[in-house]
Amino acid sequence: MTADLGDLVDLLAERRRRQGLSQTEIAARMRTSQSAVARLESGGGDVRLSTLQRYAAALGHTLQLGVTAVEADDA
Repeated sequence: MTADLGDLVDLLAERRRRQGLSQTEIAARMRTSQSAVARLESGGGDVRLSTLQRYAAALGHTLQLGVTAVEADDA
């Protein structure tokens, strides 16, 4: 998992905790298992966009993506 993607997963997990939801509760809302949520939050495996969208929706949020140009190094 890339650092930026890991940051997004960390943000979703933090929002889950702020809402007082357990991994089991968010898993039920996502229609998946608690172990799948634990794996996602621990950075295990390749994360699908659809999984992140379901996680955000289970929290009452939407996931918005953007594309930013990367400047080339002058070196």
